[in-house]
Amino acid sequence: MSQRAVVNYGPEPHSVELRDIDDPTPGADDVIMEVQAVGVCGSDLHMWTGHQSWTVEYPMVLGHEFSGIIRQVGSNVTDWQVGDRVVSETHARVNMNSPMSRRGLYNLDPNRGGYGAAVNGAMTRIVKVPSRILHRMPDSLSFEVAALTEPCCVAFNATVLNGSITPGDRVVVLGPGPIGILSAAMARLCGAEVAVVGLERDRERLAVTEQYGCETLTSGVEDWAREVDGLGADGVIDATGVSVALQMAMNIVRPAGWISKVGWGPQPLNFSLDPLVQKNIRLQGSFSHNWPIWERIIRLLSTGQLDVRPIIGGRWQLEQWHDAFETMHSGKIVKAVLTPNAR
Repeated sequence: MSQRAVVNYGPEPHSVELRDIDDPTPGADDVIMEVQAVGVCGSDLHMWTGHQSWTVEYPMVLGHEFSGIIRQVGSNVTDWQVGDRVVSETHARVNMNSPMSRRGLYNLDPNRGGYGAAVNGAMTRIVKVPSRILHRMPDSLSFEVAALTEPCCVAFNATVLNGSITPGDRVVVLGPGPIGILSAAMARLCGAEVAVVGLERDRERLAVTEQYGCETLTSGVEDWAREVDGLGADGVIDATGVSVALQMAMNIVRPAGWISKVGWGPQPLNFSLDPLVQKNIRLQGSFSHNWPIWERIIRLLSTGQLDVRPIIGGRWQLEQWHDAFETMHSGKIVKAVLTPNAR
């Protein structure tokens, strides 16, 4: 049998369309999940516009932020049953015997292949998922909220684990995209005073950050960072993927401060990194997430300590994917969610 899917079929800009694909067949250790909700990620938009800085295996079904219901289980699967409500990690292909995987850092396994870039993703009706990357959804979580677990995990890793926040710190977040806003929310949970920086065209998304108790800036960033003692912000989270943002981060962070860089892109630096040395700054890259982060985020979402509903700008059926992409790309909303099995 076949199903409809949002397929990125080539590297040229806007090489994405709705296509028929074969239904997946589970391996012994897999389940078949009926996708109830799938978030549109900024990386999906980058692949749609042809501006990604990572390798994509074409043709490729997009979508790596998803939740759903198990409809079939493989012969070796014993911990999951048909009907279970689940959310899936993105690590569709991992060498579990690699040195990084053995440390629990399978997200850093060089052989890692993620949904939507190396393995067909979830912007379709049903998807095959290795049972090792499934997490149980509490009944209190909606499928739409659960689908945003993945970007929350990215933000948690960048902010909590790869940042260094003490209550009362002042933290600047560069970029009001989904990861930037969620990073700001995480920093607020840690007790920081937070300013989120964007451009004039980002006004609508910046307004969402105010619901998390953040200040918003389109100018005067250095003034805000230095207003306490003139030295700069305690920490900066760069969620832009634009090289000039890192240069700004090095300028506004205080001596012995930290920068967590979670945004990435193809631009060269073209500026000196000497301020990292002169100011004794810690520059930390942050990539993806692993099992304990997922469990922690599910707990934060299900207890209401973290509320992602303000960033959900709308829900679209699978056939409306182009409208969802366009609306999110315009900056009018933070996050679009597709509902492939909505009736």
